[in-house]
Amino acid sequence: TGGASPGSRGASPARTALAPRDAARRKGKARRGRGKARSEGLLSKQKRSRRMKANDRERNRMHHLNSALDALRSVLPTFPDDAKLTKIETLRFAHNYIWALTQSLRLA
Repeated sequence: TGGASPGSRGASPARTALAPRDAARRKGKARRGRGKARSEGLLSKQKRSRRMKANDRERNRMHHLNSALDALRSVLPTFPDDAKLTKIETLRFAHNYIWALTQSLRLA
């Protein structure tokens, strides 16, 4: 019995400890042969391009979100002299307003 695990089948502890690392090395070597070697300049251009596209998507997302919040603010009953509600204030006010309308419909 001597401390060997049932699945080791006589392999030394040092060899079983290295097995996952050897498998990772083989994976790395197999991956290298799949694609073309890329130059440092090409990688930085691709990263820059991806970052610019991600920034554009985020800018458009925020533009659409702000437009939707502006549309929501326009239908909420507020006084004209009030300052523009923040995003969270707009959402909380809309929630409370919908709740109040629901309650008034239930009572009617």
